[in-house]
Amino acid sequence: MTSRTVTLLDVARAAGVSKSTVSDALQGSGRVAAATRDRVRAVAEELGYRPNSAARRLRRSSTGAIGLHLPRTATRLDYYMNLAFGAVERAQEEGFDVMLLAPTGVAGGGGGSSDSAGPTSPAGATSPTSPAGAASPANGPIASRVDGLLVIDPEVDDSAVPGLLDAGVPVVTGERYLGPTAAPTGAVICDNAASLTALLDHVTERGARHPAVLAPAGTSAWATALRATATSWARERGVAVALRTVPFAATPGEAEETTLALLRTDPSVDAVICAPDGAAPGVLRAAATLGRPVGPDAPPAAGPHARTATDALPRTPLLIASCVDGTATRSAEPPVTAVDLRPAAYGRACAELLCDILAGRTTPDTVRRHAWALETRAST
Repeated sequence: MTSRTVTLLDVARAAGVSKSTVSDALQGSGRVAAATRDRVRAVAEELGYRPNSAARRLRRSSTGAIGLHLPRTATRLDYYMNLAFGAVERAQEEGFDVMLLAPTGVAGGGGGSSDSAGPTSPAGATSPTSPAGAASPANGPIASRVDGLLVIDPEVDDSAVPGLLDAGVPVVTGERYLGPTAAPTGAVICDNAASLTALLDHVTERGARHPAVLAPAGTSAWATALRATATSWARERGVAVALRTVPFAATPGEAEETTLALLRTDPSVDAVICAPDGAAPGVLRAAATLGRPVGPDAPPAAGPHARTATDALPRTPLLIASCVDGTATRSAEPPVTAVDLRPAAYGRACAELLCDILAGRTTPDTVRRHAWALETRAST
C-alpha cells in the first residue's frame, strides 16, 4: 500500500477505531486518549499515510503554510540553514508548507552583512517576492498567506519584527524578543548564559588565567546574553576577561583581525572564545601568525624563533573555543571546542511548538527550552 492510496478509513480499520477518531488523533484535536492517539499515529506511519493538504486546508479554513523569518545573515551561516531545514521537516510532518520571508533592509541578525538578496529557500520551502515588512504586515498580507509565523533570533532593531508580532496569527520566536512591542505567542529558548559559562569554566579548568571573549554585536537575546555573561562571570570568579565586540556574523577575516589586535595589545591572553558561527578559523590564523601554539598540551615555541620578528611577542600556548559548533569548528586544525546548539533540532522544536499551538495541543504563552551540548576538542 503506497502513501497515495492510504486513506483515513484504511488507518481506522487497521487501528480498530473510527474514522473520526483517526482524524482527531492525527490533528491533535478532540478527546482522544494518549494511548489511542499514539497507536493511531504509529499505524498511520506504518501504512505510509499522508494527509491530503488541500482537504485539510479547506476543513481548517487555513492557508496550509507557516512563515519563517530569519536574520539577514542567514544565507552565509550554517547554523541558520540547518535550523531552517529542521523547521521545514517538522512543519511538513503536520501538512504545512513553509514560506521563507525575505528580509527587510535592516540586518536582522545584528548588522554583520550588507547583502541585499533574500535567503535561499530550503527544500520544501517557498519564498515570497516582497519583504516581510513591506506595506503594513499587521493584519495585512502576511496574515492572509500563513497560519502562523516563526521568527528566529529577533532583533530589537529589526524593523520587520514588530509588524510580524502583530500580524494577527500565532507567532513563535526562536529565543526571546527583547523589544517593547507585543510578546510572541510562544518561544523556544536556549540557556545561552549557561553555555558561555560552561566554556569559560572549561578553559580556566584547562589552565587559562586570562581568557578573552569575542562577543557578538546586536540586540538579539543571544548576543545580549553572551555580552552580559562575560562581564558577570569575570566579576563573580574574580578573573579578568578581555571582552571584544565583533559583528553578529563576523567573518573569519574579521575574527582574525580582532584577535591579532587583541593578542598584540594584551599578550597575556591565553584563551579566546569566539562567538560568531564560522569565525573560529580566523582566530586560529591569528594564533598561527603570532606563533601561538593551540591547545593545552602544545609546547611553547623555543629557540631563535621563540618570538615573532615584528612584535617580539611570547609564543605561549593559546586555548581556542567557539560558542557555535559547525563545519568550521569540526574540520579545523586542530578541531575547535564548541557549543553544539543542535540547530536542526532547534528548528524542529520551534515548528513543533507553533504546530501544537495551531492545533490546540498546547496553550499560548508556552515557553520551551532547548538543550545544548559542549563538545570538547584538541583546541582546549
